[in-house]
Amino acid sequence: MTTLDAVLQDIDQCAQRAGRPAGRVRLIAVSKGHPPGALAALAAQGQRAFGENYVQEAMTKIPLFADAGLEWHFLGSLQRNKARFVAAHFDWFHSLDSLPLARSLAGHLQAAGRTLEVLIGVNSLEDGTKQGLTYADLPSFLEAFLADPALALVLHLRGLMTIGPHPVQAAASARCFGGLREALEATARRFALAHFDQLSMGMSEDYRIAIAEGATMVRIGRALLDERPRKT
Repeated sequence: MTTLDAVLQDIDQCAQRAGRPAGRVRLIAVSKGHPPGALAALAAQGQRAFGENYVQEAMTKIPLFADAGLEWHFLGSLQRNKARFVAAHFDWFHSLDSLPLARSLAGHLQAAGRTLEVLIGVNSLEDGTKQGLTYADLPSFLEAFLADPALALVLHLRGLMTIGPHPVQAAASARCFGGLREALEATARRFALAHFDQLSMGMSEDYRIAIAEGATMVRIGRALLDERPRKT
């Protein structure tokens, strides 16, 4: 059994223990810091969704797989001056957290004739050093977003994303992820958002807890790939 097979099997087993069908939790292979050969090896085994955090690094990889049918997820914080790269090359954006960024992405998407699946980044721990909207800011953000019909034409709101506490603490992590699930459900009801059902939460250290609390996407790097090469 390959490492990929083992991780996928563990994800399915975690989902089933939580009373959810196997195959409902998607693996996003976090490939930042890894060379194209590592991605090619995973793609050859059937992995299709890959996550990158840095635009400049991603642009050295994505063109190499133009005909491979891969799905690219941008996971990190994004500066507006690099929005055009995400609009042109990525399928999912996991960390939308401001209207100016939304408008910048929408303009580039309209020019390129593309659309983008989007998750709203939430600072669920309300840590001032972290990116993302607070729960308190989420309603006003959505009200302003939905008041601009041009945004929804190209930015498809699909759910929420967060990063759990580190170091991982089982009880605190469960509260964090459970809170995001509750926020997703409440937000979808309040704003009548169709297809707003995705929860991107959980990484190598805490994806099992996240799945138990309702994650639909887990972002796994270290548990899937070898340690990233050190920069020299």
